[in-house]
Amino acid sequence: MFSLQTIFGSGQQFYGLLDEAAAAAHDSARALHAMMKVTDRQPALDEFKLARTRERAAAEKIGKALVDSFITPIEREDIEALGSALYKIPKQIEKFADRYSLAIKHLEGIDFAPRAAMLEQASGVVVEMVSELRHLNIDRMTALNEKLRALENEADRLMLELYRDIYSGKLEPLQMFLLKEFFEILEKAIDRCREAGVVAYQIVLKNS
Repeated sequence: MFSLQTIFGSGQQFYGLLDEAAAAAHDSARALHAMMKVTDRQPALDEFKLARTRERAAAEKIGKALVDSFITPIEREDIEALGSALYKIPKQIEKFADRYSLAIKHLEGIDFAPRAAMLEQASGVVVEMVSELRHLNIDRMTALNEKLRALENEADRLMLELYRDIYSGKLEPLQMFLLKEFFEILEKAIDRCREAGVVAYQIVLKNS
């Protein structure tokens, strides 16, 4: 006698698709950090476009699988929410990269690398959290959630330092504007990682 899982599948493919989306987001963050460490030439945007293409492909596969699959390993709404949250990470990073490539001549001497490194770390934690969904280990997920929260708090602290620099009166008006805009885009990208992590954490809380 066949079980429903034999007939309709177990829905395990969703974990792989979510892994793909998380990996694309992390690759985008890694590419941004690498870009910020090399400031002596016009940045190339190919890696960001590729990461966004991969993210879109993963999102489309998730949407199609939700339509085609009778069984899902976790609730459909949770899969949709996590897929949407992951989709927003490389979108935000590409926004930074596109604008940075246009404004680079006005940003000489401004070091974005430390915050880009923090974004790379945050997206790496998201990759781990998505991978852990298969196991529903609440202790492991709680530890990763706390790690992501700590990175977000550190990013907030660095933003306060940034505002002190902006309002110090030492910068030209254009530099003040650009500095504020670019760091806020980076902060929002870290927030996107945090949002994805919260969704993953809540999934485990609900199902453990």
